[in-house]
Amino acid sequence: MNLWQQWRARLHRGIKPDIEANAYLRQLMASLLAMAWFVEARDPYTGGHLWRVSRYARLLAEETGLPAAEVAQVSVGGFLHDLGKIGVPDAVLRKPSRLTEEEYAVIKTHPDLGLRMLARHPLAAFVGDAVGMHHERPDGLGYPNGLTTENIPVAARIVGICDAFDAMTSNRPYRTGMSRDVALSILAQEAGRQFDSQLVEIFLALGRAGRLDHVMGHSDDNIPLQSCPMCGPTLVMRREHRAGQHLYCRNCESEFELQQQDGQLVATPTGRKGAPSDLEPEADTALIARMVDTAVADLPVEAIVTQVGQTKISL
Repeated sequence: MNLWQQWRARLHRGIKPDIEANAYLRQLMASLLAMAWFVEARDPYTGGHLWRVSRYARLLAEETGLPAAEVAQVSVGGFLHDLGKIGVPDAVLRKPSRLTEEEYAVIKTHPDLGLRMLARHPLAAFVGDAVGMHHERPDGLGYPNGLTTENIPVAARIVGICDAFDAMTSNRPYRTGMSRDVALSILAQEAGRQFDSQLVEIFLALGRAGRLDHVMGHSDDNIPLQSCPMCGPTLVMRREHRAGQHLYCRNCESEFELQQQDGQLVATPTGRKGAPSDLEPEADTALIARMVDTAVADLPVEAIVTQVGQTKISL
């Protein structure tokens, strides 16, 4: 019997998980979030995508009225939803133009790849809905399984909306990101077909009230993406960065120095290129630690132990 099974057995007997169980849960969650972050680090044009989807998902889940434990589950699932893209070749993932049908077919494998990566992980059931089903559609035309509304868990429906909104409002090599209102109008048009109608209405209300604006174009709370003159908003600044430190565009390899201007840090080109060691991806462990703290605070250890093995939340 492994540690997780022991704690479940103790919980069944009415014994609360101890400090060791709490620490173990934090380590498990942090390892998953770090793994997902490295997927994002491969594509310079998706900087902050996982954080933004997670924050949008939290806002939507809260507004929907889900309990705090389920809100935390949806938020963590939002950060992990693209886990399977670690198995997608760079030539497809980082292609600077639109994908061919064959390349899109490769991209469509990432939900199943993500589930296979989670296999046997103690938190697999906790986040599996968002990872494996965020591209399913109410009209049954989604992937990988062509499920319809009643068979798509609410966590996956929420993350699907948030993922699409962030994709539409983010810059890509072949197009500029849409405005908030244009993206919201597209969600409204697709309600009932690509997206859950009830959840879209709630998300639209959040957007029209300006409650998504602090997340758009950011990679952390109050940390907007910085722009590379050649590539656009691809520079991810961390909360811990200070004036005088360097940032690097992982697309064109340009170096930038952070300078204080009007009370804010601004990335200023140095005219140099980063060395290979400068361009190596490095997980934002501080951001991940903050996300783990938030999730565990909303999700007592006994709740997550109970939820392991369950795969659906009702709405």
